[in-house]
Amino acid sequence: MMSRIYYTKPSITEREIAYATDAAANGWGERCYEYIDRFEKLFCAHLGVNYAIATASCTGAMHMGLAAIGIGPGDEVILADTNWIASAAPITYLGAQPVFVDVLPDSWCINPQKAEEAITSRTKAIIAVHLYGNLCDMDALLAIGKRHGIPIIEDAAEAIGSQWHGKRAGSMGIFGTFSFHGTKTLTTGEGGMFVTQDADLYEKVLTLSNHGRARGQSKQFWPDMVGFKYKMSNIQAAIGCAQIERIDELIAGKRRVFEHYASQLEDLPLAMNPEPPGTINGYWMPTVVIDEGTPFDREILLEEFKKNRIDGRVFFWPLSMLPMFDDKPENGISYGLCQRAINLPTYHDLTSSNIDQVAKVLRAHIKRVEQ
Repeated sequence: MMSRIYYTKPSITEREIAYATDAAANGWGERCYEYIDRFEKLFCAHLGVNYAIATASCTGAMHMGLAAIGIGPGDEVILADTNWIASAAPITYLGAQPVFVDVLPDSWCINPQKAEEAITSRTKAIIAVHLYGNLCDMDALLAIGKRHGIPIIEDAAEAIGSQWHGKRAGSMGIFGTFSFHGTKTLTTGEGGMFVTQDADLYEKVLTLSNHGRARGQSKQFWPDMVGFKYKMSNIQAAIGCAQIERIDELIAGKRRVFEHYASQLEDLPLAMNPEPPGTINGYWMPTVVIDEGTPFDREILLEEFKKNRIDGRVFFWPLSMLPMFDDKPENGISYGLCQRAINLPTYHDLTSSNIDQVAKVLRAHIKRVEQ
């Protein structure tokens, strides 16, 4: 029987196992933050930022960052409708309102013009989510932020390895957040990172991340404010250290997988993750969007994948479609994309023959539906 092709899985080597074992055996007492500190420093160096705080999740990093810049009840935060709920949920935790705008048809990321049109007196931030490794138009968004005095935040959960004109995703906004979930290019199982260039913001989030205890507070067990507990464990950080030491290899693996898919599918009526001039796409999740007007049934394709022991993943639904938010069918691109798109399997050691098999099933489905 043909082995199963998973939609994604991590790349774990002897290095990760050795570091995690060391953390489990020795990372206690005075050494309980050793791998965390090391991971944060290595991540800063990779990203080209001054400050990083390892967290339990990207969601937690976003929650603390939004809290630190003062987001609260009655405020509005603009973001793209096509997203995973983790980008929007922290806004609601703080009593603020997410405002969903449409995406661009090529990058599937936030449309800067729509974001600017949505600004009101209550708008306190715009979140640029780099979807599936694709990059938001950071030049346009940062210019909008400057014009209106609104901070631009980067959710780079899916964008390790992506670069916008020489700057790494997550390093350009007032702060950035990353995910190290088990599906991501760099993983710690669960986990995330808050990053910033702003020293004052770093201190605020560092305090919030430690139950509100400020770094300079001399009184033991004396919080200066109500904070959070979103810390990463030392064992997770040990795995992260091994992964970040292999980051170039991990990113290259993602790019190899994507490029093989692209070569196999280039003659079909579909688009894949773009890489505009001057940018590098980390290609976290190879995605195909079937051309409008081409017959396509995603559910049938997923069944065909399943029969061939291939995992597939649906494209993100517009958040405004979900029951906890109000419908926004005027976001026509977001509402159209989710029906015509699918994520393809991707992981570091996916073989060329695996990729060829996925492409063969996809090609056969498109040809059959077209007939």
